[in-house]
Amino acid sequence: MELNYKVLGQGHPLLILHGLFGTLDNWQTLGREFSKTYQVYLIDLRNHGRSPHSEEFSYQLMTDDLLEFVEQHQLQDIYLIGHSMGGKVAMNFALQHPEKIAKLLVADIAPKAYPPHHDDIIAGFRSIDLNAIQSRQEADDQLAQKVEDMGTRQFLLKNLYRQEDNSFAWRLHLDAIERNLPYILGNIASDTPFTKPTLFLRGANSRYIKPEQDLPQIQALFPNARVETIENAGHWLHAEQPQQFYRLTMEFLRG
Repeated sequence: MELNYKVLGQGHPLLILHGLFGTLDNWQTLGREFSKTYQVYLIDLRNHGRSPHSEEFSYQLMTDDLLEFVEQHQLQDIYLIGHSMGGKVAMNFALQHPEKIAKLLVADIAPKAYPPHHDDIIAGFRSIDLNAIQSRQEADDQLAQKVEDMGTRQFLLKNLYRQEDNSFAWRLHLDAIERNLPYILGNIASDTPFTKPTLFLRGANSRYIKPEQDLPQIQALFPNARVETIENAGHWLHAEQPQQFYRLTMEFLRG
């Protein structure tokens, strides 16, 4: 699958993968900062952003998509950053294709399986009558009935766009995502660990990585990994504390 992407800057290749319900646009601000040092590739994963839609949706397929992308662009020794779902894609890619990667950074996700916790977001998407709304504000008003947090709503509504006939549509393939969500919440596994430098960044206010519980599984798969915490940040740590995220990332990549 030929993924949509944006490239910024020059230098060593740095690829960034967004999370579930996200797009490459979520990383534009930090991408521009990283592009002062590296050649940054912001990528839309399948069924997200402007990348193609498919009824098939799994970590293996997204890993295969990424391998196709890396080989098409003839990239070597990449630095790879993935957030949330994108972090699991990045972990799976590193475990299967370690020769392609120099350093791996995983943002606020562990390789473990997670219980279902996106029901309100799916219900929020479904609650918006795309044929009836006339503005983004109307979409936000409808979404607010299911998703109270304004920041989360703003993030989700980045997927809303106007078509040529002026009607609204979703950029993401909601049906395929919802149908395959149990697999997306699943664990990442491998018989062979990824031994190159790896950094897990977690938000102090997030529960996605619990060091005391998750460190054994992380270190079994990524024995050269360390976990660092960004204070005053939740799951969207790169958006909530971009300066801290940038500093820790640069220290890791340059170290």
